[in-house]
Amino acid sequence: MGGGSEPLDTKHGQYIGGWGNLGSQTQKGITTYAISANRQRPLAGAVNAAIFNTWRRFSAQALYVIPPFAFAYLAMSWAVKKNEYLNSKEGRIQDAEESAEARQGGSVRG
Repeated sequence: MGGGSEPLDTKHGQYIGGWGNLGSQTQKGITTYAISANRQRPLAGAVNAAIFNTWRRFSAQALYVIPPFAFAYLAMSWAVKKNEYLNSKEGRIQDAEESAEARQGGSVRG
């Protein structure tokens, strides 16, 4: 009972066929049609559908993606400008003045 390539009907001891062909009689009255592989167009309309589908998916997600990226870009550009100012000559002078005011215990600015 083990391992043979021909499945046997254990009740009758007959070959019953492989998968999809279990030895039954061929069916009558079923018509199948086929088209040549040369006549098929598997990529018909694929480029057009890809363009419009990409636009539809992009526009559906744009409001979820663009605002956080815009906020992050503005925050980084502000931070870079602030860093460049604080590391410039004018920024170091301003920082020295602010630290001197803090040591005196108050602010002269109103």
